[in-house]
This record gives sequence, structure tokens and C-alpha cells, in this order.
Amino acid sequence: MARGSRRARAAALGLLGVLTLAGCSTPNSKGWRFGWPEGVTDQAADMRKLWTWSCIVALIVGVLVWGLIIWAVIRYRKRSDELPRQTAYNLPLEIVYTIIPFIIIVGLFFFTVRVQDRVQARSANPDVTIAVNAFKWNWQFVYPEAQAPDGSPVNTIGNTNEIPILVLPTNRSIRFELASADVIHSFWVPEFLFKLDVIPGNANGRNNVFQVTVRKEGAFVGRCAELCGEYHAFMNFEVRAVSPQKYDAYLKAREQGMDTRHALQSIGQPGTAVTTHPFDLDEDYQQSRGVTNTINTGGSGGGGNG
Repeated sequence: MARGSRRARAAALGLLGVLTLAGCSTPNSKGWRFGWPEGVTDQAADMRKLWTWSCIVALIVGVLVWGLIIWAVIRYRKRSDELPRQTAYNLPLEIVYTIIPFIIIVGLFFFTVRVQDRVQARSANPDVTIAVNAFKWNWQFVYPEAQAPDGSPVNTIGNTNEIPILVLPTNRSIRFELASADVIHSFWVPEFLFKLDVIPGNANGRNNVFQVTVRKEGAFVGRCAELCGEYHAFMNFEVRAVSPQKYDAYLKAREQGMDTRHALQSIGQPGTAVTTHPFDLDEDYQQSRGVTNTINTGGSGGGGNG
């Protein structure tokens, strides 16, 4: 009877573990994501792996703890009024439950630092450099390597009626140099699985810098992830990832004088954002735009969405 009871308990624990893992799995050929969004960059893939293995370790620990709790409840349930044997301490057990958590913490720390180093790595000569200027409450994207007809760098700046679109090439290393004209903002694209606070006062190329390589074409919403004022929620943008050939054609069209909308249409892309849309704004915001649009963009010049 005792043997059958032990087998039943083991089967119940095994079933619990299977159900737990099945509930957290996703039909993804690249592995379980445990609720993590599907990233589109090389860096996002590294972070997804760290998240997946952290969840697996947590599940193993959780199943072990749940199993021990259930076993203790069943094994040491009250059978009579007789007081059970008392144990003051168990040195081997105390050593085990001290060492194992320490090993888990050291392992998680090691792999976290390794992934962090890869995510934050920057090459000396990236394929593309984009300057991102954040201001209350919109974005400006500058392509310093492309020149508009007036001699200023090609750029796109958002306004109250149109979401700014940041056009990026796939399969090329992209360096983002972020700057803020006023307060702390945060550049966040959920599909990058990464965000970076934009701290005012830091020159481009120093602290507000990160690099990614996008592997998937498409349109991805971007947002400010730092509460930056009354209209923080309106500070959206869109990333449009296209093939390297279309990206080069887009910049060439911009250099010929086309605005963002018509340049995108010339490469077969929608001219306006498809992942988000402008919000209705009140008169106070409209008046404030007359001041904030005069931000210092470091000589970025005009050439906005049009």
C-alpha cells in the first residue's frame, strides 16, 4: 500500500510538472519564450535565451519545492496525538540548501553579465549611424551620412499630425546616438527587447549609445518609456525595417529632396505609420509645440515627414 501511495504521489508530481511546462510553452521553432515577445534583432535573441533558461531554472526549483511541500504534508501528516521525534538541526541538509542557492545565483549572474556585454557591445565602424533627438513630446531621426539638397543631414521629425517613421535596414549593424533637448526620455522598441534612457547633457557618441542588427523586415511601434511630462503618452514613433537595397533607395530619394512619406512610397512602403496613430491634442499642447519645435538638433536641419 505504501509503495502504491509513493507511486501515485510521484505520478501526480510528474503530471504537475508536465502541465506547468506545457502551459508556459509556445509553438516557436526557436524555443520556448515563456511570454517574452518575439524579438527582431540579434541582441533580442540573446536576451530571449537568457529569459528562457532563467524560467526553466525557476520552474525546476519551483517543482522541487512544491514536491517537497506536498511530500512533507503527506508524509508527516498527523496520525495520532503522539509527539513526533524532534530534530534541532541537520547539518548536511543546511549545507545543501545553502550551497545550491549560491550556485544558482552565481550561475544567473554569470550568464546575465555575459548577455549584457553582448547586448551593449558596439563596433568601431557600424554600417549605419542614426542620431535620435528626443524632446517634449516627439522625436527627430537624423541620418548624418545622407545629405539633403540644402546640404543639411537628412532627417525626419514628428509633429502633431503625423507619427515620425525611423527607416532602418535589415542585416546591417546600426548605431543609435541618442540625445535629449530637455528632460529624461527613453527610446523603446518592444521588438528590440531593449530600451535606453535618453539623459540630457550627454554628448552623442558617449553614454546614450547602443547598437543592434535587425533581422526581420516589418513595421514596429516605438514609444517613450520614461514619464517625461504631461503628454508623455503621445510620444510614439514607428520603426520601418526594410531590405538594405530599399534602405539605400530610400536615402537616395531623400537626398533628391523627397520627404519621408513620398520617399517611403517610392520604395513600395506605406507613407504613414501603420502601427500607431497621432492622438487628438488640446490647445495648450498646440501652443507648446511652437516652442519645443525650435530644439537644438546639432545642425540636423529640416526635411521632416512632410
